[in-house]
Amino acid sequence: MTDESRSRRRIWAVALAALLCLGAVGGGCTTAAEPREYRSEKHAFRLVPVGGPFDQAWGMAFLPDGRLLVTELDGNLRLLEPGGTPSEPLPGLPRIEAYGQGGLMDVILDPDFAANGRIYLSHILDTAKGMTTAVGTAVLDGDRLRGFGTLFTGRASGSTGRHFGSRLRFGPDGKLYVTIGDRGHRPNAQDLGSHAGAVLRLDPDGAAPPDNPFAGRSGALPEIWSYGHRNPQGLAFDPQTGRLWSQEHGPRGGDEVNLVRRGRNYGWPTITYGRNYSGTKITDETARPGMEQPATYWTPSIAPSGLTVYRGDRFPRWDGNLFVGALRAQLLVRLELDGDRVVHEERLLTGFGNRIRDVRTGPDGLIYLLLDEHDARIWRLEPL
Repeated sequence: MTDESRSRRRIWAVALAALLCLGAVGGGCTTAAEPREYRSEKHAFRLVPVGGPFDQAWGMAFLPDGRLLVTELDGNLRLLEPGGTPSEPLPGLPRIEAYGQGGLMDVILDPDFAANGRIYLSHILDTAKGMTTAVGTAVLDGDRLRGFGTLFTGRASGSTGRHFGSRLRFGPDGKLYVTIGDRGHRPNAQDLGSHAGAVLRLDPDGAAPPDNPFAGRSGALPEIWSYGHRNPQGLAFDPQTGRLWSQEHGPRGGDEVNLVRRGRNYGWPTITYGRNYSGTKITDETARPGMEQPATYWTPSIAPSGLTVYRGDRFPRWDGNLFVGALRAQLLVRLELDGDRVVHEERLLTGFGNRIRDVRTGPDGLIYLLLDEHDARIWRLEPL
């Protein structure tokens, strides 16, 4: 897609939203930018717009000065002043084309960002064997990027545009954790010779740490931390316990939340609670020795994307809960935990009517939601 066509599509999306507003009953409308109030089981809160619009936004990161970095699938990285509109795309990135479910995806800051200004981006990359998930890095210098380079290219290439995964998180150990989906080829997830269907653990320079669980094993890729995943698009560390949680898309049903442990096999596609999109069985097995059970799962699918473990004093009765965004179900799920099991679920924002792509806890202790599709915005949950 050319820069001109991107610009035309963005202008059209904003204009269409304005026309729909003008055509609403009574001559006005309740726009996507108006605060809304909700009452949950444990907290009353207000949903407040932070800024936008974005075009197919995918990931966001909080800068120390209060601004946000936001990726768009078409290959744009933008800056957002809270309460403002997105900047023009930051220069310094190579052309990253959207392909199927992939494009420019997640963004995170280096743990030492205040000193080095470094950010990390997940994106798709066209290789001789097809499209794969890659991780790039650059230095944010004012309103541009310097020195962008790809530091890791997944051995997960294929011709499909499906299941790139692409969530990024730094762990308390200083390592970079990366998700890659099975790329639409199910056997990948049980193949330790492929990065597809896995959570990876990398050094910040993209190398495999020597203490990874499969380092040194013949036929296994040393970057793999866990495997047997279908398409994880949520990844979050609990800042209090250091435990790593993920969630992943199932097929027709079988979306999962998992506590990700070193070297474990999460079963896809050998065991699953989902079915083929046609309704036929994938397998008769939902459990097998040596394969992990999910902390919870959803049937029918909610299409989860984005995950945070809430730790903060703005919503004290939500402390330690997981929050999962949903694309298909267009809501926010709150999950209460007892150890490594989900013991209670509450569905929030059921009338919101928007696909939630990313969920983050901000440095202010509030929960932020990044919406999907065109004319997308960032929203914030504030206590009443």
